[in-house]
This record gives sequence, structure tokens and C-alpha cells, in this order.
Amino acid sequence: MKLILAVLAVGACAVLAQATIIGPGCESITVDRAFVDKQTKVLTLFQNVKQPCFQKKHMEIVESWDIEKQMDKFEHPEVVDKIMEFYNNHYQLPKGEIFSIANQMHLEQAMAVFDLLYYAKDFETFYKTAVVLRHFINEGMFLYTYSVALIHRKDTYGIVLPPIYEIYPHYFFDLKTIQQAYRLKETNQESQTIYANYTSNYMNMHPEQSMAYYHEDLGMNSFYYSYHLYYPFWMNGTKYEINHDRRGELWLFIHHQMFARYYMERLSNGFGQIDYVDFDVPMHTFYNPFMQYPNGMPFPQRSRFAKVSDYFYTYGVHNMKTQFAYDYYRYKDYVRRISDAIDKGFAINKQGEKVELYNEKDGYDHLGNLLQANPDSPDSDFYGPWLGHARKLMGISDSALSPYKIVPSAMEHIETTLRDPGFYQLYKQMIHFMHKFQYRMEPYKLDQLKMPGVSIKKVQMDQLITYYDEFTADLSQAVFYSEEAIKEGKTHFRINVKQPRLNHIPFTYTLHVESDKKVDVVVKTFIGPQVDQYGRFINITDNRWNFFEIEKFTFNLQAGENKIKRFFGKCNFFTQDKTSFAHLQQQIIDANKGGEFKVNAGDNYFKYPLRFALPKGQISGLPVQFYFFIYPLNVYKGNDPKTWTYRYPRPGVGGPSIDTYNMFYPLDRPIKYQKMFQEEVPNSYFFDTKIFHKKNTQITV
Repeated sequence: MKLILAVLAVGACAVLAQATIIGPGCESITVDRAFVDKQTKVLTLFQNVKQPCFQKKHMEIVESWDIEKQMDKFEHPEVVDKIMEFYNNHYQLPKGEIFSIANQMHLEQAMAVFDLLYYAKDFETFYKTAVVLRHFINEGMFLYTYSVALIHRKDTYGIVLPPIYEIYPHYFFDLKTIQQAYRLKETNQESQTIYANYTSNYMNMHPEQSMAYYHEDLGMNSFYYSYHLYYPFWMNGTKYEINHDRRGELWLFIHHQMFARYYMERLSNGFGQIDYVDFDVPMHTFYNPFMQYPNGMPFPQRSRFAKVSDYFYTYGVHNMKTQFAYDYYRYKDYVRRISDAIDKGFAINKQGEKVELYNEKDGYDHLGNLLQANPDSPDSDFYGPWLGHARKLMGISDSALSPYKIVPSAMEHIETTLRDPGFYQLYKQMIHFMHKFQYRMEPYKLDQLKMPGVSIKKVQMDQLITYYDEFTADLSQAVFYSEEAIKEGKTHFRINVKQPRLNHIPFTYTLHVESDKKVDVVVKTFIGPQVDQYGRFINITDNRWNFFEIEKFTFNLQAGENKIKRFFGKCNFFTQDKTSFAHLQQQIIDANKGGEFKVNAGDNYFKYPLRFALPKGQISGLPVQFYFFIYPLNVYKGNDPKTWTYRYPRPGVGGPSIDTYNMFYPLDRPIKYQKMFQEEVPNSYFFDTKIFHKKNTQITV
């Protein structure tokens, strides 16, 4: 995953010898006074976002800033016209209602709001417009569009967004935890700590629930949310200047890596292959999120053996009253059309022209855009949003009489979708499409994998140990404050929540590499299983799907022997726990008093949580294998690291890609000759080891 983000991050810290870092790194960058002023203003609009903002400075802007009279301050004045048209016709989601990007009407409005923020000519116009929007539009819609705009505007590059699980905690903590926070606030018990657990602590209606610690992890869900802020499915690559980033290929890569990582976690818990979704038979996977929306409505649950075929799903519902009419049939249509396109090797665009899928340069990108059904797809209408319809079916949320009164399932929010084990079952269909796509390709020949003159002689690695420790988050924004308290700035009722989360002891590994010349190379590190849940060896032909990439970096090999030592636990393309909202506020206060404010890529970029770099393993040791691969560096011209002022790429500069090879290389094609692949490629190396899980009392970090 990001681990996958591997690709994304290429980061890397320690190496013996000379290493070139291309990708989000470890370094923090000290910013100037102007940046601190921006950060200060931006952060105030995240404070208690689910309530009206009555701060004096904000109210002065609301009363004085008339957007209709500022049209010359927007690159495209028509974006103001659209917003005012919506407003004057009462075509807007009211405050207090549930916002979902999966709802077509909500999405249309959100895109209009984003355009207004995105096309503001300068930061001051952007900020004042955001203040006005914060006052008038739906809270969830504001939070989403404001966050996306901050990431995509050039003049807000580097601005730190607070952790989403602290800004909108109702989407990350169960109802019991939120209710405890309410009770503490009502009884004025400040500076208390709530101990939260996972839904598996209440019931176990299905074996999948025992993995709630993985499904519901704050870091995993916020990572996935952050990725979608960078590359929203609705965003046009050309219009918003992200077409250099190979977004379709990246979408495929991230989900494939998430899938592989999840399989490793299943093996750690004694489970096997991920189930496949078949909407023609009842779904046996039960799911109850045990969560409640800020307006009091409960998240829908899916009962065991839920029937989602059209007769049962739409029984008693007048289909013409719902935008999701005939979800079941539309899903079937789109899946068949996509499958046909892969079989034929091409898709048809809206102009009736062929778009080749088996194209070495852009094939994966075309396929990813097609499957995501984003605006860069050959034809997003014909091949369609199959995943959107499937999410609706799997979530079993009730059909609303009004788009203003929806109660979406966890599957219909980006930040909660990973909580439902059905997510991975659904995305197995995507993996199936990739299987079909890749098996049409010719296996690599030996000379296509070998790098003449370069060989990995041996690998040394520390013991791999995982454990649970306690993580603390700020739950202060789960509670509500009076208008007077907000006006007076008394919204700092401190409530912390502690939760056990998976972690691992930092480890190092060393590659001993010989080279007959000085050369720039790329080094990839993968981890995968050795055996299945029954202890049966998995051959590399089948097992290549189960490897996920945990590191990717460039290195300058010297002639002779090279030692490449990596400390896995400091940076790379993983991130430590994000800086809390309270700490961000304190850093701002200190900076305004003459101190320093530093920007770290781990707080900004969509990095995979370092805690989940390794699967949990087993007490007796989970057999795994690392796969190392070295190949020549051929720099991707669409990438410009010189623009990475804050050590991470903003959207549109080609950040995820460092070389011209596709992100899946060299595991992107069928492996015909196992012995050749594993033993006759000197610039690759397989290393067998085990991952041990220990109790906290056995751990000394």
C-alpha cells in the first residue's frame, strides 16, 4: 500500500554509501512568517466544524464579504454564478444533514463549492470565501471541499491539515466512546481519558470481526481518506492539472497493495483467501459499525445472509424515487462491459475510437481510469461507476425519500469504508479484472529482468516483532459547545481517548551488493507469505499477487562491494502518527511568539501508517519472505522533485512515479519459469524469515 505507497514514497533514511532520495522523506522544513499566518487562518476553520462558527473575526468577514461582488477575484467568474444559482433556488444540502460524496446531488454541489475555492485568485480571496462557506453550507460538505481545495491550490501547498479522526471523530470511534465524551462534557469532567476498544469487543457474529483492530484502525482509514483528497474520483485530470500523476495506475496499485497487505493480516489470524462477492446469493458477512452520525442517526448495519439481488433490495420501494434505481442490474451491466473490454484489449471512448489497454506506456493508467470510472476514463458513462452501485448494494442503506435525508452506510463514505470487511470482498472483483489484464501479457524473459554486472550477494535482517501499544487521540471535537463559548473561544474542553493499536519494533536490514561499475539504480523491497493458512507452500507463480511493496528508493552503486543499510522505522514512505490538532494549535501559538513552525511530509502526504508496515504475525512466528529487486534508474520525466519544497509532491507534479517502469514491476506479468525467476536473476534476492507477535509485557523498545 503506501506501503503501497511504496511507490509513493520512495523516501528513505539511512544508507551506507550515497543515496538519492526521491519521494516524501523524513526531513522537516522550517517555514517563514507568511506561511505561519496562512496556517493560523486555515486551522481556525477546522475548529468544531460540525457547529456554526461564531468567532468574531469570522463573523466580521461573513457580514462584509459579498461573494457576488467579488467575481473579478476568481479565475473563472462563472463559478460564483453557479453557487449563487444553487443558493437562490434552495438547491443545497441543509446544515445538520448527512453529507455523502456517494450521493450524486451532494457530489454536484460539492464540486461547485470546490471550484469556488479552487479558482480564487489569491489566498486572501480563498480564505474569506471559505469563511463565508463555513457559515452557510452543510458542515460535512464544507469539511470535504475545504480539505480538497487546500491540497490542490498552489498557494496552500505545505499547509498542514489536522487528523480527520480528530476533526470528525463520529466517523472513527464507536457510539460508546462518543457517548462517554458527551457525558464528561455534560458533567464538566475535563482532562479525562476514555479507553476505547473495537467492535469485536461487543459481539462476534462473523469470524471477520476478530480483525476489527485492522478494519477500524485510525491510521489506515485516515490514510485512505487522504489519498482520495489528493485524487478524488470525480476530478478531471486535465482541468485540474493532475494528468502527469498516472492517477489510474496509482489507483490500481494502491488497491492491489491494500489487498495484498490485508491477505497477510488474514494469515496472521488463521484466515485464508478473501471471499468473493456474488450478489446473486445472500451475503454471509455480517457488519454492524456501532457508530452514530453527529445528527443522531445510526449508521446502517448489514445482517447475516443479507439478500441484495434486485427483488429483495428494492422490495417495497418505488424505484423512480431513488437515484440508485436498479443498482443490481447496473452493476451487472458495467462489470460485463469492463470484462469485455479487457478480453478484447481495448475500450471505446465517447467519440467511438479505440483506446488500447495493452499499451506498455499507458495501459495500466487506462485500465485504472476505466475501473475507477473517473473523468479520464475512455467512457465513464458506458463503463460506469460499478463500484458506486456495489457499495450501495453492500451497505444495505435504506432508500431515502429525499436526497436531503439520506442515512448512508459505512461503505458510502471514504473515511469509513475500510471498516466494513465487505470492502475487501468487493475489491476482489477489481483484482479479478487485473488478473485478466495481466494474464494476457507475455512473461518476462531472463534478459528483461537481469541487470548485467549487478548482483545481490546476501541479506541481513533483524528479528521482526510486532506488539500492541496504546495510542492517544484528542476527542475534544466530538462534543458540542454553546454559542457563547464559541464566541469567547472557550472550546478547549480536553478529552483524550486511548486505544490499543498494532505496532512493531523498528528493524534494519542490509543488502550486500556487488557492481562492476558506478550506476544509479532503483531498489524495491517486497514482503509476501511463504505458505497459506494450511501451511502449504505457495509457488511464486501464484504468490506474486500476495506481495506488497514496503520500500522503493534510488541508490548510487559504486564499482565493487556496496552495503545498503536501511533503518525501517524512521521515515520511508510510511508515517508516524500524525500531529494532533491540539499540538498543531500549540505549535502555532509558539511560532507566533517567535518560535519555529515546521512542516513534515508525514503530516501532509497520504502515507501509509508505519504501525502497519508489518502484518501482525503469530506467537510462533508467521513465515514470510522478502523479495529484493534492483534495476537501472530511468527517471520519469513527468516528475520534478525540485518543486517539492516541503519534501512531498503536490498533485500534478508526477509525485507518485520516480521511474518509467509501471508501479507493479517486476511482478506485473505471469511467471512461467519459477526457477528462472527465483534463482537465475542475480540482481534479485528472496529472503525467508518470520514475524513474531509478542504481548506488551514481553516488549522492550
